[in-house]
Amino acid sequence: MTVAVFLSSLLGFMAFGMPIAFALILTAAVLMWYLDFWDVQLLAQNLLAGADSFPLLAVPFFILAGELMNAGGISRRIIAMAQAYFGHLRGGLGYVAIAAAVLLASMSGSALADTAALATLLLPMMRQRGYPLHSSAGLVGAGGIIAPIIPPSMPFVIYGVVTNTSISQLFMAGLVPGLIMGGGLIIAWTLIARGFTEPTPAKASAAERRRVLVDGAAALMLPVIIVGGLRFGIFTPTEAAVVAAVYALAVSTLLYRELDWAGLMETLTRASRTTASVMFLCAAATVSAYMITLAQLPDEIGAMLGPLAEHPRLLMLAIMLLMIAVGMVLDLTPTILILAPVLAPIAIKAGVDPVYFGVMFVLIGSIGLITPPVGTVLNVVGGIGKLRMEILVRGVLPFFLIYLGIVALLVAFPAVVTVPLAWLR
Repeated sequence: MTVAVFLSSLLGFMAFGMPIAFALILTAAVLMWYLDFWDVQLLAQNLLAGADSFPLLAVPFFILAGELMNAGGISRRIIAMAQAYFGHLRGGLGYVAIAAAVLLASMSGSALADTAALATLLLPMMRQRGYPLHSSAGLVGAGGIIAPIIPPSMPFVIYGVVTNTSISQLFMAGLVPGLIMGGGLIIAWTLIARGFTEPTPAKASAAERRRVLVDGAAALMLPVIIVGGLRFGIFTPTEAAVVAAVYALAVSTLLYRELDWAGLMETLTRASRTTASVMFLCAAATVSAYMITLAQLPDEIGAMLGPLAEHPRLLMLAIMLLMIAVGMVLDLTPTILILAPVLAPIAIKAGVDPVYFGVMFVLIGSIGLITPPVGTVLNVVGGIGKLRMEILVRGVLPFFLIYLGIVALLVAFPAVVTVPLAWLR
């Protein structure tokens, strides 16, 4: 009955068009009333405690780092390097998009920021080259969701905070799955590009490749600094976010000199607005998570999934199907904040490695970013490219299927995640 009260309240408030953050707070209030535990002070205290978190400080700094990279020319140089090395291949701009998506993912941790950069710079070029619009847009959207998986990942930070899982280990565990996602996109794009008849540009000269490599060397150092610092314990994930933001600011203003004072103020304003919405959502979810724990919802749902507790792979499959269904109507951050505190204890109790489960949770939730009707990443691509949703859905379908295959692979063979993680720990 408590599960029904929680779900009906949350879905009911959302159905009336209420913002998710307010829906979470009011759902917690409904649970308080239902449990005869009404205390407004507890609501206020948990709301404040939800934002008063040192690990969550990583969120605004990673958001700022992504904005600085886009505004300061770092993202453009990453794409220029990929273009010089892969642009001459058949369907070469697609490989450029994949390479740039993986590189940008290792710097910003934000699917929306990476997708915006890729779509802004590459979609016009792909349209001019004569690539099918639906395939181009689908690839850009599918490449953008690699960002939540490869470190540094903002969703991993949020997941680690709400489930008390090591953020550093989540970062390290995301490396191999993120690279597998990039490899899957290469396979899909190779099959799609076989039918292309566009004239390919001449191969970049060795001198041109050296020039763009030297020009972008400072940008390439950022993932090396972040991953290396985390791997060898030089700084925490929160400190890594600060390092990323300061490094991006220094490179954009002092080295590339593409970010002036006015541009910096605009970048800070955009980052502040995004931070405010994300952090308020995290604070609201803390209120809801407190009541979820108090109402013992994980125990109730665990009892419902009891028959699967002795079969971790079947449990993961059930959770995967639930996540895909939820991802169709919720963005990634609300999905983490609402479901992670409920499902993570169930999976851990069934013997699933908590870090492995966190990676799978965020991976499946990220796929929801390219799944209609919400499909936040698809909406970004459509807004920039002025494309209708049906075109985007048609284009992203092959890559969506590839991602589902990768999820199935990781469910069947958890060692793909856990074995590299054991070495990286």
